[in-house]
Amino acid sequence: MKTFLTHSYLYQLDPKQWKNKTPYPPLGTITALAVLEQIQNDVEFYDIALDPTTEKCIQAMQKYQPNVVVVYEDGFNYLTKMCLTNMRYACFELLKSAKAIGAKTIVSSSDATDHFKLYLENGADIVMHGEGEQSLKACIHAIENNTSLEEIQGISFIHEGEISKNPPRQNLKDLDELPTAKWSAIQLNEYKKIWESGKFPFTLNISTTRGCPFKCNWCAKPIYGNRYTSRSPERVVEEIRYLVEKTGARNFWITDDIFGLKPGWVHQFRQLIEEKQLNIRYKIQSRADLLLTETNIEDLAASGLDEVWIGAESGSQKILDAMDKGITLGQIKEATQLLKANGVRVAYFLQFGYLGETADDIRATFKMVKENQPDDIGISVSYPLPGTKFFDTVKEQMGSKSNWEDSDDLSLMFRGTYDSAFYKKLQRFVHHTFRTKQGIEKWQQPSKRISWRYAMLVPYNFALSKLLKPKF
Repeated sequence: MKTFLTHSYLYQLDPKQWKNKTPYPPLGTITALAVLEQIQNDVEFYDIALDPTTEKCIQAMQKYQPNVVVVYEDGFNYLTKMCLTNMRYACFELLKSAKAIGAKTIVSSSDATDHFKLYLENGADIVMHGEGEQSLKACIHAIENNTSLEEIQGISFIHEGEISKNPPRQNLKDLDELPTAKWSAIQLNEYKKIWESGKFPFTLNISTTRGCPFKCNWCAKPIYGNRYTSRSPERVVEEIRYLVEKTGARNFWITDDIFGLKPGWVHQFRQLIEEKQLNIRYKIQSRADLLLTETNIEDLAASGLDEVWIGAESGSQKILDAMDKGITLGQIKEATQLLKANGVRVAYFLQFGYLGETADDIRATFKMVKENQPDDIGISVSYPLPGTKFFDTVKEQMGSKSNWEDSDDLSLMFRGTYDSAFYKKLQRFVHHTFRTKQGIEKWQQPSKRISWRYAMLVPYNFALSKLLKPKF
């Protein structure tokens, strides 16, 4: 049996991400490829990430004439969790083409997990829910042997004209059971060229964990769930060593929702990095409270940590509590100070538009950024995703538009304090103000540098008041 594996995240269909010139290979997809090659001899992989359309992928599929087409999204890429409609329609195009050549079709993605009926109605024979590797092996075996799908956990399919959804599959407990991602299947030079045409150093993505045990009520976990499972530090460091030697990469983005939660893991990781004499720089996502435990910051800095993205979200404790974040403004500030003292850059994820947010809460977020002075910020608008408490709260307010087309859409899809146009202006304004501050600091001589807190105070407060006044 011949299997064709691809995915449907095309960077050029997300203009904001394509403009950034920071594309990452589909890590989850090439992990699935390594799993497939354990059980099959005839597997063809096509990486669609850098293509402008689905055309070349469809041509490769038609040339190969597979029995099965698998569209397996990279669940480690947070952008796929957003269920962008541009990528959904690209997937539908792939499924339609697969059905035209008589192939069975299997889909694994956050969007398909959330909207499995829609995918089954648009050409999918099987939708895999959640973590997909074990379900994929079971489905391939069933198709190859023409046996029933009814006993395979973690999938939905059409049976006798009706949609059938089987019980969920238990997630893997030992991630070291999985093979390392098939990096040799990726044309890494093509990715490297794009990075080198931008302003950031060439960076590769790796994963050390799956899932997140924290319960922020707006955060969806459709693939890896509300749990936390780690790879061993030995396996992670071995993968890093391989990529350094084979590609020359020195910079890594560790894709985990939460990095280094398991007690002692970060310290072991540091020891192995030092033992292998790996001179790398990496960035992670983490929580302010977690960073303040054990010797995490010291170990992270010593092992090559360059930047931490913290889910700060809001400068209002009221909003943080409403989100069930479980962190305090004091912890955000303390973690920021300690990271900077250890030479680590700090970046904040900020979120505007959450239920109950007022003008005073927005001002509080500006104040937090102004006082803590992070090195970077990423701004979004509250986005209801299926399977979250937040979604359940606002779903009756949502109209026909329930997903963003691309990551720069920023539409508010429920009744917030302000409208979508306001939040789009706010997002642009905050970014502009922040970048202006950085530009002033870069331009000035270090010995004469004026703190942004004072240099930008008057125009900053005036512009913010002007923005909020018509809506307040």
